Amino acid sequence: MNKKIAVLATGANGSCIAADLTRAGLDVSMIDQWAEHVEAMRANGLTITTKDDEYNTEVKAYHLSDVCTLTEKFDLVLLTSKAYDSRWLTEFIKPYLADDGLVVAVQNCMTAEMIGEIVGLERTIGCVIELSSQMFEPGEIRRNTVQTGTWFGLGAFDPAHADRVEEVAEVLRHAGKVDITDEIISAKWMKLIVNAMTMALKAVLGTTNEQVFKLDGARELFLRSGEEALTAGQLLGYKTVPIFGLKPEDVENTNNLLETLLEKITRDVGPTALNTVLQDHMKGRYSEIDMINGLVADESHKNGRATPVSDVLIEFTRRIHAGELEPDQANIELIRQELKG
Repeated sequence: MNKKIAVLATGANGSCIAADLTRAGLDVSMIDQWAEHVEAMRANGLTITTKDDEYNTEVKAYHLSDVCTLTEKFDLVLLTSKAYDSRWLTEFIKPYLADDGLVVAVQNCMTAEMIGEIVGLERTIGCVIELSSQMFEPGEIRRNTVQTGTWFGLGAFDPAHADRVEEVAEVLRHAGKVDITDEIISAKWMKLIVNAMTMALKAVLGTTNEQVFKLDGARELFLRSGEEALTAGQLLGYKTVPIFGLKPEDVENTNNLLETLLEKITRDVGPTALNTVLQDHMKGRYSEIDMINGLVADESHKNGRATPVSDVLIEFTRRIHAGELEPDQANIELIRQELKG
């Protein structure tokens, strides 16, 4: 394979993917806005640590400001940024995308259609990802979901462009398992349900999976938040489709859909992983919750549906970002009080 590949905004997940593709012998350029991360990778390579292994990979790393010096265009751009950075990064990389190049939003949230508006739906492939990792030091990644447990769901927005999906699948199979779906937008919402159910609450409580299920009432809050997201998706016309390697029979015609999704993500991520929103809180950064639980609330409110759990989680997340509250297990009592009203 001689495709020129860019992994754009190489945080923890992007770095894991880029390392896998590089180790497979592909031509990969890592582009990132964290200068120290780029310089660390240039000097010492990229180090990935898992529960079983540690390896270092020499990579091609570029600052955003370096991109204007590149003379060849990219055949494939994997956008692995925070969802709220999607629009400007897509506009940024558009001049460096080959005429028949593809952009894949390997992200949380419902960003793929927006990216399609910028580069064209015929050059956009939707993606759902299951990969957990964390980064606190430049050039050093802790990967919680090993390669054999990593999963990607891919799909085109129009059957006329479905033949391009396999090109991306061929690349991403070097980083994990790949399924191809005809219902990529519904699959993206299914992932959003999982994120709405788990990310904000665990981050507000400052907990891992090992810790959170020991808290009285936490599971109920997960499921209530998930129910709000599921209902919002139904109002929008999204279908219930399998993700994370589940089978259709696992998610269709069942009263235990949310429990199935919760158990699957908990098992696959493991007991000690720090989710990305909690990492944002620990780093003092803005998180994606406004585009996850916030989207659930916005779409539900348009249709006259209340989202009490999402509303509280959004507010607590904003208070943490503002420095008014710290992630803490004791916050579960504050959440209960707010919900009692």
